[in-house]
Amino acid sequence: MHLYEERSLERPPELAGAAARSPVIRLHPQDDVVIARRQLVGGERVREENLAVVGLIPPAHKVATRRIAKGQPVRRYNQIIGVATQDIEAGQHVHTQNLAMAEFSRDYAFCVDAKPTEYVAEPRTFQGIVRADGRVATRNYLGILSSVNCSATVVRAIADHFRRDFNPAALADYPNVDGVVALTHSGGCGIDPQGPGLALLRRTLAGYVRHPNFAAVLIVGLGCETNQIGGIFQAHDLKENERLRTFTIQDTGGTAKTVRRGIEAIRQMLPEANAVTRQPVPASHLIVGLQCGGSDGYSGITANPALGAAVDLLVRHGGTAILSETPEIYGAEHLLTRRAVSREIGDKLLQRLDWWEEYCTRNHAELNNNPSAGNKVGGLTTILEKSLGAVAKAGTTNLVEVYEYAGPVTAKGFVFMDTPGYDPMSATGQVAGGANLVCFTTGRGSAYGCQPAPSLKLATNTTLWQRQEEDMDINCGEIIDGAVTVAEVGARIFQMMLDCASGQPSKSELHGYGQNEFVPWPISVVT
Repeated sequence: MHLYEERSLERPPELAGAAARSPVIRLHPQDDVVIARRQLVGGERVREENLAVVGLIPPAHKVATRRIAKGQPVRRYNQIIGVATQDIEAGQHVHTQNLAMAEFSRDYAFCVDAKPTEYVAEPRTFQGIVRADGRVATRNYLGILSSVNCSATVVRAIADHFRRDFNPAALADYPNVDGVVALTHSGGCGIDPQGPGLALLRRTLAGYVRHPNFAAVLIVGLGCETNQIGGIFQAHDLKENERLRTFTIQDTGGTAKTVRRGIEAIRQMLPEANAVTRQPVPASHLIVGLQCGGSDGYSGITANPALGAAVDLLVRHGGTAILSETPEIYGAEHLLTRRAVSREIGDKLLQRLDWWEEYCTRNHAELNNNPSAGNKVGGLTTILEKSLGAVAKAGTTNLVEVYEYAGPVTAKGFVFMDTPGYDPMSATGQVAGGANLVCFTTGRGSAYGCQPAPSLKLATNTTLWQRQEEDMDINCGEIIDGAVTVAEVGARIFQMMLDCASGQPSKSELHGYGQNEFVPWPISVVT
């Protein structure tokens, strides 16, 4: 059967007036379920739906609005999110006990929703750092990368010397330097030297070396690893210079000597790194990675569509937004192919999904193994439901390009990058591709950062905001409360993007997140 019947995903209705007073949220007139705005108890009447609640319904979970027979499709967002595995009566809780995935077909309808972008006449600006080659940074760090896990301890020791909380004097004379970042990983050896895994790791490391948020970079290796520093340089046309220095533990003569040499190398880089000033630059220099983690039943109603509204503004101002997490658009990819600027771009997206299906089969896994346990507690039941909410982060503008993991993002507008759904791994690919800011929506709560790019956290509900405000940058739950509209929160998020890109620290930066979350995607067999 055709699951989606050529329907496009619509933004949720604005929840104001009478809608804000209802205990449930109806997203579309054709939906078979409504979403609980708060906990509902058995016997409670929902007047707007002429409905009596059966049993206990947690917040953000689904309530059937009519009788649904076993085997019949269930709609949310006017899209099918699964089929009933048993008869469901009106007023009952719809979740894992009675709703499941099913075989489905998609109508990709390539390009039918593509439309010209209406650019603003006078784009907004932010206070950016313009590098000598014209690239624009949102932060000003020095980076230390390990070529292999064996040099990770040395890399961290060098960076720890410059931690302002441990050694305030080390950077006291360099107020324009945001810090020294150690980015280590668990790979770099024991893999096929000619295989795709090593190529992907090298592409990721090269993306970080080139990232404009790094004023200079030091790479430290062990010396005998498969991932030779020279191999990284050769594969990506890198050359050692004052901004990029390298050495290995074996050549330097051991751990202590390498740490001392690394500290001295960073000291030599600091004066030039500090010699920067911020200046007004167009918003077109923003490249924003879009992430969601710990999603809940409100994600597709509040934070994700609000971020989508901000993305539409960013694109109209000439900027770029990167949607990723390929397994978490599974079942909603037809909504993106409809927005592709060409059949070629749409096919590139489907080719990545084909790769994932083969990858999962080869590894005896399922692509639809989502949602996670936390997602289910938060009200999400199937990957279809999760994916339909996740793609809302991408707004409504055209899909202009599709990139492989960590590929350099050069297009302007809304693009897609193929990544896993695991947030640190996904964002690592986006930053390697050039993202200089990340926006991360969460409904269950998340603690995350991604140096050298700042990360903004968007809470989907007010309860989360009140519980974990120290980690959240904005409360999108006000949309559920009926206090503001999706468009209004989208405008706030866009302004927050500009402010953060101008140097205002995000909550995750204040807590020091961002180094441990560097996680390149390991796809190779380790021998």
